[in-house]
Amino acid sequence: MAGRRHGFRVSLGAKRLSPPAVLATIYALFIVLGAVVLRLPFSNFGNVTFSDALFTATSAVTVTGLVVVDTGSDFTVIGEVVIAVLIQIGGLGLMTFAALLLSMLGMTIGMPQRLALRDELGQTGLSELGALVRVVILVAFTVEALATAALMVVFVPQFGWSEGFWQALFHAISAFNNAGFSLFSDSLTQYVADPIVNITITLSFILSGLGFVVLADINKQRRWSKLTLHSKLMLSGTLFLIVFAWVLFALMEWNNPATLGSLENTPARLWASWFQAVTPRTAGFNTLDYSQMENSTTVMTLALMLVGGGPSSTAGGIKVTTLIVLVLATLAFFQRRERLHIFGRSLGMSEVMKVLALTALSLFLVFIGLFLASLTYAGDFIDLVFEVCSAFGTVGLSRGATGELDELGRAVIIAIMFVGRLGPLTLAFFLATQTTPKVRYPEGKVFLG
Repeated sequence: MAGRRHGFRVSLGAKRLSPPAVLATIYALFIVLGAVVLRLPFSNFGNVTFSDALFTATSAVTVTGLVVVDTGSDFTVIGEVVIAVLIQIGGLGLMTFAALLLSMLGMTIGMPQRLALRDELGQTGLSELGALVRVVILVAFTVEALATAALMVVFVPQFGWSEGFWQALFHAISAFNNAGFSLFSDSLTQYVADPIVNITITLSFILSGLGFVVLADINKQRRWSKLTLHSKLMLSGTLFLIVFAWVLFALMEWNNPATLGSLENTPARLWASWFQAVTPRTAGFNTLDYSQMENSTTVMTLALMLVGGGPSSTAGGIKVTTLIVLVLATLAFFQRRERLHIFGRSLGMSEVMKVLALTALSLFLVFIGLFLASLTYAGDFIDLVFEVCSAFGTVGLSRGATGELDELGRAVIIAIMFVGRLGPLTLAFFLATQTTPKVRYPEGKVFLG
């Protein structure tokens, strides 16, 4: 790596790394570094192997939340702090912190760093990246501070000041970054009917799941009519998915004696329905046992995990805007229109092609990961499907299959979590080469459907 006065150039031999390759390399380095630290004696109580540490570090940096060991009992306080730091860095983005550090030191952010930062924040241009970084940091620390204060109301009386504060801070960081890590072995099931925990945790990951671009737009415009098309799509799409999933989850699980049916009153059932409806959108916490849910509920949860949250957010998945564009493209096809129209704006074929590529590549990666993981997995197949989709969407919800995976299965899940955090299109841009065709071929006809 060669240093310069106002920035640095990332190269490998004579070939300069592309921004997606830079992001992938930095994330991989932090995962390995995190695994090494978590494996050290002061980070765990002696029963954590390097495989466990590597899986945990990957899950933390990719803000997934899948675990193969119990975070609260197998890691020391130092280990828990390391996991929280990895979650924070991985959730907000490594290049975001790098850009903030360079700005604080009065150093100019060079073009290679701007390109990597642009890709990490999901932007198409380089303008106003500095302002967006400041919004990301300000919103994150503000929401986490407020969430910590709210959760202390519940945890301090239960655990005392020091442990109660740490429990509140850890879960606030994990919630805002959509990580799903919990210091309780049963996640948040003991707080299934607690309104403070339910509201604080869910609002934290819903807010961050909207995307920092949307939050910055709302702060700047303050009026619906002046919001960008992206913000309108994210807000309306998120509201629809939340209400739809909340109502459907309650209907399907209301009389299930292993889930909602086991709760003593209607308010508790409504709180549980709310939490389980919003947490598959890559949050990863749970207040009910997903392995005991109806098959229909599991299918709905799989779909929500694959959709995820918003671009330039702490969430994973193919993203809400991708789903909306897919629906609009389908409607436009049946209406014989070449452009998509919504909220007084139109979308061209380039957006549709990108969405189709993202969706196709995502499904391909999920199926490949499922095939590889199934080679050595002997448990229930639906549990494995759930685990793979959870890893790809960086969700962290589990039906228990993660703990039963062998080394091959763990390696597959690690790879899926890594790709899910970077984004399938980032991987595609990294692997793709841009060429200019020298020959123009005549158009042909292919019969579809």
